Amino acid sequence: MNGISKRFGPVQALTDVTFNVRKGTVHALVGENGAGKSTLMKIVAGVHKPDGGTLEISGDLKEFTSPKESLDAGVSMIYQELALAEDLTVAENIFLGEEPAGLLPFMVDHARMRSETRALAKTYSFDVDPDALVANLSVGDCQIVEILKALRRKASILVMDEPTSSLSEAEVNRLFDVVRRLRETGISIVYISHRLEEVMALADDVSVLRDGKLVHSEPAATLDISKIVRHMVGRELTDFFPARDSKIGDVRVAVENLSTATGVSGVSFKIRRGEVVGMAGLIGAGRTEIASALFGAIPKTGGTLRIDNRELNINSPADAIRNGIGYLTEDRKRTGLCLELACSWNVTLPNLDTIGMKYVISPRREEEIATSLTSRINIKWASPQAAADSLSGGNQQKLVIARWLLAGSEFIIFDEPTRGVDVGAKKEIYTLLNSLAAQGKAILIISSELPELFGVTDRILVLRRGKLAGDLNTRETTPDEVMHLAAVE
Repeated sequence: MNGISKRFGPVQALTDVTFNVRKGTVHALVGENGAGKSTLMKIVAGVHKPDGGTLEISGDLKEFTSPKESLDAGVSMIYQELALAEDLTVAENIFLGEEPAGLLPFMVDHARMRSETRALAKTYSFDVDPDALVANLSVGDCQIVEILKALRRKASILVMDEPTSSLSEAEVNRLFDVVRRLRETGISIVYISHRLEEVMALADDVSVLRDGKLVHSEPAATLDISKIVRHMVGRELTDFFPARDSKIGDVRVAVENLSTATGVSGVSFKIRRGEVVGMAGLIGAGRTEIASALFGAIPKTGGTLRIDNRELNINSPADAIRNGIGYLTEDRKRTGLCLELACSWNVTLPNLDTIGMKYVISPRREEEIATSLTSRINIKWASPQAAADSLSGGNQQKLVIARWLLAGSEFIIFDEPTRGVDVGAKKEIYTLLNSLAAQGKAILIISSELPELFGVTDRILVLRRGKLAGDLNTRETTPDEVMHLAAVE
């Protein structure tokens, strides 16, 4: 890519970017949210047409006007926002647009699709059911389907935008093996990730975008994480996990023998005033199911929830909100935000009654409230009326946080709060967590990143197969102990 520029209305997304990827290498593309990484790759994928600059593949000049032209040229992109048809099966998604013909006209050979999907998954050690409906899959399983879909196309250039954001540690390791094998076959891989440890473990080369410009490119062997971060944010990022003086008080939240039809069985724990409690476990251990049950999004089959020694009967999210519970879901795009609606609307959505707009909405007052609130947590948007999907991942996450700040939630559940969020925004979110805890709120954080749990929590609850396997003091335990409890029967 030579001298690529792209503007969206008043926003200059890319400015004169030159980006070269060698054949048979993994080239990491890193930068803060909004730096232009996805925009640059969507130009390669034929989604956007550049305003200036040229694109060459193996020396041939290319000018894509559609994703199909890019696919035909051997480019395959796995998007951060999963592009799956939820009403179709795994096999139907993997073959979408390239379905094999059946024996009769206008028929599809479903048996062949299932067979080839099963064989492809086995080749790369992924455990998927070809007949499973995508709508019923977890976020992690959806990511695996996206990867298999790209692998089946046998692309010569593979773009992976945050491919591990929803995968378990075991699935991440298998994906790394797949990437290394693909590299050995001569495939060029562009790897976008906020997890810089992954970048250092996997990449041959690293390029850094900042504010739509390429600011640095260097072989990974001569880089370290601190140097990458310095190029990303334009400064040293010290105290990545901000220290806080924990003033922990009486018990605010008490969960007793919580059970659900989705596999959670007899889970009990407490969270004190001003305490940040983490929840660790492998994908499928029941962490999100616990959060959903506490918020009333799925029914519980047993157990009680008490807040400030008052037993609550939570049967719906509306019940939870009225009783001071906030929930940042693990997938902000599918279950956290109304992406096509205004930022201000997303902030006030569960709060219309409490701010006096239960029956009649005042757009002006709504904007004033949202602007005042979001200025406290540094949300960057074009205007309060900008659609939520126009924001970067980190700003989208802070938009959901603003919602629960407005609601005055006293018990807030953060499910994967920094997934797909850059290092600068992560620190801002951690600082905000400290502030909430200092106000005496009870915080539950579910995270697949152990460094995050060890950096921000007071205690860590470990889940295994729907049951509580450990309740550990963060300062007195180790990542090895947490993983042992999470994985070993």
